Amino acid sequence: MKTKHFLESADIKAIAAAAEAEALKNNWAVTIAIVDDGGHLLSLQRLDGAAPISAHIAPAKANTAAVGRRESKIYEDVINGGRVSFLSAPDLKGLLEGGVPIMKDGQCIGAVGVSGVKSNEDAQVAKAGIAAIGL
Repeated sequence: MKTKHFLESADIKAIAAAAEAEALKNNWAVTIAIVDDGGHLLSLQRLDGAAPISAHIAPAKANTAAVGRRESKIYEDVINGGRVSFLSAPDLKGLLEGGVPIMKDGQCIGAVGVSGVKSNEDAQVAKAGIAAIGL
């Protein structure tokens, strides 16, 4: 039997705090979502000034990154590359950059999704959060 890593409450708090700090440092009004390896929501934080729609987009990006085991930007690139039929892929709703999987020892243990600014900036906030737990 194998050992499975998972996000603990302290990890989630550390990721959320670091992601928030990155967003505030840059004056970015975003929503930050953290999910487990199955894409289930563990944390959602909408910073002051973030658009209401971002509270829907951030969890979708996180879910896509977790269940797809790769950054959501990959799917955006596939679609922008002309494979629009990929829009019909089941259960993938956040097909925009800004969803980043949390990987430990080659296994996905969750993901962070951010929405509210440019997609590459969303990804920057997500990665800053993940870096807080040393991954």
